[in-house]
Amino acid sequence: MNKQAKKNTLDSDSIKISEATHHDPFSILGRHSKNNQTHVKVYLPHAESVKITGQSELHRVPDSDFFEGLLASSKSIEHYELQGIDKDGHPFKFHDPYDFPSQLPEFDQHLFREGKHWHIYQKLGAHPKTVDNIRGISFAVWAPNAQRVSVLGDFNRWDGRCHPMRNLGDSGIWEIFIPNVQGKCLYKFEILNRESGEVLTKVDPYGQEFEFRPQTASIVRQEKPYKWNDGSWMTHRREHDWLHEPMSVYEVHLGSWQRDVRGNFLNYRELASKLVAYVKNLGFTHIELLPITEHPLDASWGYQTTGYFAPSSRHGSPDDFRYFVDYCHQNGIGVILDWVPAHFPKDIFALARFDGSPLYEHADPRQGEHRDWGTLIYNFGRNEVKNFLLASAIFWLEEFHLDGLRVDAVASMLYLDYSREEDDWVPNKYGGNENLEAIEFLRDLNEVTHEQHPGTIIMAEESTSWPQVTRPTWTGGLGFSMKWNMGWMHDILSYMSTDSVHRSHHHDQLTFGMLYAFTENFVLPFSHDEVVHGKGSLIAKMPGDDWQKFANLRLLYSLMFTYPGKKLLFMGCEFGQGAEWNFNQSLDWFQLDYPQHKGIHTLVKDLNKLYSSHPALFQHDFEHEGFEWIDCHDVQQSVISYRRKNAHEDLIVILNFTPVLREFYRIGVPEEGTYTEIFNSDSSYYGGSNVGNGQSLSEPEPWMNNPYSISLTLPPLAALVLKL
Repeated sequence: MNKQAKKNTLDSDSIKISEATHHDPFSILGRHSKNNQTHVKVYLPHAESVKITGQSELHRVPDSDFFEGLLASSKSIEHYELQGIDKDGHPFKFHDPYDFPSQLPEFDQHLFREGKHWHIYQKLGAHPKTVDNIRGISFAVWAPNAQRVSVLGDFNRWDGRCHPMRNLGDSGIWEIFIPNVQGKCLYKFEILNRESGEVLTKVDPYGQEFEFRPQTASIVRQEKPYKWNDGSWMTHRREHDWLHEPMSVYEVHLGSWQRDVRGNFLNYRELASKLVAYVKNLGFTHIELLPITEHPLDASWGYQTTGYFAPSSRHGSPDDFRYFVDYCHQNGIGVILDWVPAHFPKDIFALARFDGSPLYEHADPRQGEHRDWGTLIYNFGRNEVKNFLLASAIFWLEEFHLDGLRVDAVASMLYLDYSREEDDWVPNKYGGNENLEAIEFLRDLNEVTHEQHPGTIIMAEESTSWPQVTRPTWTGGLGFSMKWNMGWMHDILSYMSTDSVHRSHHHDQLTFGMLYAFTENFVLPFSHDEVVHGKGSLIAKMPGDDWQKFANLRLLYSLMFTYPGKKLLFMGCEFGQGAEWNFNQSLDWFQLDYPQHKGIHTLVKDLNKLYSSHPALFQHDFEHEGFEWIDCHDVQQSVISYRRKNAHEDLIVILNFTPVLREFYRIGVPEEGTYTEIFNSDSSYYGGSNVGNGQSLSEPEPWMNNPYSISLTLPPLAALVLKL
């Protein structure tokens, strides 16, 4: 049948319905009163015949797939039911979606327009629902520049003509309740742009479960409440003083930590038992996950996210991930998620040009695109976009009991000219390079998450000198809980990569960090970024022969665990993996069979124990009261020494950055008494030469501005920790 034939039998509204271009299908379809009678009109492109249950058959409009009829006793039928035979000869029966009112209250729409609906993910997306005792699924999506939006699914042959949605006016939201659809059905949205006429097929931005890649359909999640068993942990977290407690983080990429014997991904439940036992044995307090938010490309490591409300199906279902977090909490391990609000990929099935226009991103590529990464930048000045991201943050903290988020690439959000040529950015309204809308978003993020979920931690990966990143918003800060200390990390790795004979010329790289160590709440990160893209592994960065490489790595970790700041170490680094990280395969676990690698593994375990069992090493991580130089000026011998202390404990740390054994090395100490060596990175347990001191008696010889001093033997490329 051609379009001209349709025009002879159908009015213009019906033609638009059949051509899937009508902006308001509810005004045409369903029941409508006319001349004191209730008329029913349905459009069923796959039906051969149809009737209202208990009544006579509806009549097909000639040369069309519309069916019409009168509804008898309409007042006694709350929602009529359609039944019939489809064109393949199969029977069907369902309630008419166009017989149901809107399921999204105006108040929710208003909050969303204002950018202040923290739980909008409970309204937008797809949610099982019972309306007037009829079960179905409520679908809703934001697409303000659409002429028509339809639900596509395995329940309607992926045909956009079957379920066009209701437009809710100024909110830009489209919604429909589809009764009698149940189970974990697959769905997408089909969007007709009102300006260009372009038809796009998109996944649900608020989808809470997705198909296993490379398939991309959203899955309606059955919202059965998960039975949590982490009540004690959650209660403690609300009262948790994380500023003054130990925090040692094991950063993990779940897809390459371990795999099964066939090289397949492990399920979240398998990972729970294996990973928690491993991390707990090593003494880490937290696990930080590289993004497990759904993403299409393994090689992006999760940093090109397409599902901001869904754990990746690579490792199982959302409830499998809930089990993972629950199991961690029951074993005293916190869980932090790497979260990516700085950019999103250009994949046509996802957020990019979502309704045929730049909706989530800026239209101007000078504002809306990261040239380096080939990704798009969120329009933080748009309330609905900001609400989308804020709701995602709340979602992970609330629905999955996560203990915090690490916010990726904050520097790229703060600066309009980040990694751009001089003429490739747009100044703010004051002519500056600060992204005012992104700054407001970050402050809102920290205020909302800390208010809604006290005790959770929001960390910034921020690599510049932007002031007050971890200071309260009411003082002009961004409000983050902590910030990765990228400057310290780069300085220390640069220093440690230098051959020991030249280190005296770079001594300032060791000491400069203390000039700003307490300006922010710092995390000391040796993360995944330092062991990829040809940078080599940490052990490969170390100079010297094999013995010196391992001694240097032990020294590096000893410095990190005794230096002010919380700790973060990427997987594989804890046993000195030789090869740089490969996201596509498991870690080289066989290396633990070699004594030197096993020694690094044992060292990290003992450092975690040392750190967490001595409050002097963690209580004042963010305050100058916890640190004091003994000597930072021994440039020629490349030795530094300092005190870590609190009101009840005083530890002495000495680090020798050359492969030279130094006997009779004198340092000043604050009190008289016997100083016992409680840690030595040169121990034979770790693969060292086993040079040590045991106990050292102080002498009444003033040294380094201290009233007493002790004489020590410093092992080569090693750290010592002494306690009075």
